[in-house]
Amino acid sequence: MFQQMKYFIAVVDEHSFTKAAEECNISQSAISQQIKELENTLAVELLKREGRSFKFTQAGEYFYHQAQGIVAEMENITVTTQEIANQNKDNTLDLGYLINFGSKEFLQAVAEFSKKNPQVKVKITSGMHEYLFNLIRNDKIDLNFSDQRRALSPEYNNEFLTETDFMAVLPPSFKVEDKISTTKLKDLPCIIVVNSRQEAQEEQYYREILGVKSSFLTVMNSDEAQLMVASNQGYLVANSRTINLINQELVSIVPLYNGDIPLHQKYYAY
Repeated sequence: MFQQMKYFIAVVDEHSFTKAAEECNISQSAISQQIKELENTLAVELLKREGRSFKFTQAGEYFYHQAQGIVAEMENITVTTQEIANQNKDNTLDLGYLINFGSKEFLQAVAEFSKKNPQVKVKITSGMHEYLFNLIRNDKIDLNFSDQRRALSPEYNNEFLTETDFMAVLPPSFKVEDKISTTKLKDLPCIIVVNSRQEAQEEQYYREILGVKSSFLTVMNSDEAQLMVASNQGYLVANSRTINLINQELVSIVPLYNGDIPLHQKYYAY
């Protein structure tokens, strides 16, 4: 049942049997059969099919949240068991690094640490905020360099690093102002660089924290996002730390506000 739990979580996270099958490296028919066998074992319907889509049943939603905890705990047990078995191997420092943080200071810090501690192997995992948060919550990394999106937890050492301004990267056709609010951009799609597994979390962050009122367009990399902005398909939210990576000859960049409040992004080492 444990493997079936993982398949079920993948189907829900991807909201697609096809994408979940690709993620799990099995066929769509096989993953569909596994979910059906899981429902038969539990003697309940977890997902109510609606054409090519589906939605939770009440039992399915409960099982999904419980299964996430069980799978995370089992993965943690596996990692801990492997760590105990490998206690005599070289020390490793596992770092998590936010993709859009900007690499200059981070690389300098890693280089200085490695120089002072040559016996320690440094392993770096980059990703989006929620992915990194789950890694540190499940003890998969030792130190996480990321932005703040929730109240600081006493479970971790939270070391403030820096704060930066959010900026709106606007298409050529948009009238340039000294600053712009998310309300004035409500009719222009907001472009997000994110993978499909974290799309829902990123959109929630943009809605609830940044106050974005636009529809969303998602892309896989920043180059594609810049091309879409330059071709008047939407706008991009960036920050003043990484703004130098954007070709400012093709677009306009102005401070981003939520109403009358300027938007800032805080970074911490967790």
